Amino acid sequence: MIKLDDGRQSLKIDIHTHIMPENMPRFAEKFGYGGFIHLEHHKPCCAKMMMDDKFFREVEANCWSGEARVSDCDHHHVDVQVLSTIPVLFSYWAKPKDALEVSMFLNDHIAGVVNDFPKRFVGLGTIPMQDPDLAIKEMERCINDLGLAGVEIGTHVNDWNLDNEKLFPVFEAAQDLGASIFVHPWDMMGKSKMEKYWLPWLVGMPAETSLAICSLIFGGVMERLPDLKLAFAHGGGSFPATISRIEHGFNVRPDLCAIDNQRNPKEYLGKFYLDSLTHDPVMLQYLIDLVGVDKIALGTDYPFPLGELEPGRLIESMDTLTPYQKEMLLSGSALNWLGLTKEKFLR
Repeated sequence: MIKLDDGRQSLKIDIHTHIMPENMPRFAEKFGYGGFIHLEHHKPCCAKMMMDDKFFREVEANCWSGEARVSDCDHHHVDVQVLSTIPVLFSYWAKPKDALEVSMFLNDHIAGVVNDFPKRFVGLGTIPMQDPDLAIKEMERCINDLGLAGVEIGTHVNDWNLDNEKLFPVFEAAQDLGASIFVHPWDMMGKSKMEKYWLPWLVGMPAETSLAICSLIFGGVMERLPDLKLAFAHGGGSFPATISRIEHGFNVRPDLCAIDNQRNPKEYLGKFYLDSLTHDPVMLQYLIDLVGVDKIALGTDYPFPLGELEPGRLIESMDTLTPYQKEMLLSGSALNWLGLTKEKFLR
């Protein structure tokens, strides 16, 4: 718990954190083709994420260990983390039944960590979006059997954007289940042109998130499913900074933009959630003014370096925010998105 400026105690809930199992099966050997991630534990509390024989990223124990995460959370006064898989593990490119098996393995691990520390973690599953029927089946298992709060999905599914009609039943099922959906960029567009300077993460990721939001708005998914609980990573990527351009395009070329939905895209501001990961107080204040403080939740991208390294520090440092605004950013919006109450996590 943290103390607000007015002396009241508030939770700190981080909706954007990633986790994976400590021991990944060699799925490539089992399924007979490559592209899957495994870990090489080359020294204590540290492992290399390998895609077949190619090095992807080095991770430490806090990427898989509930105990290590709790220790970090205690150090940074984080009460609750929302756990979701690392997007490279989505496996949307794989054969559907193989992707389902990977998803089930990852989801069972997340559920196990949550069960070990029920007052410190909330879980989001991953589902094989390339096969909507299997995706719905696994989402139902996540919610009904594993007790997870929802699912994390990518900003696109192979060649499908999120407005693809084949995906609509997945979103419809999520609304019916009351499942929270966290949309995270992956497989960034244009990455073949961005091999240097870490540009897929710096340029591609923000564009991917805008692609997802625009697809869900223009494609009419948000219009048809008004109770869908969507949250988008990294402060909505480049969408908030370009929404007026997006609206202008809608107004001047409705023949191109208003094909499947005739409502102005700005009318959807405040109807979905963003995390607070902007790295800048001016940008965070802009998001508050744009979508409302009740639609922004603390998100850090823990445990990776592109995230906020001291969770909540940006929010806590902004003297312009009222105690109510800080409480909403640190926990209130997260609880509303997850459909949970503060009492669940009081210790």
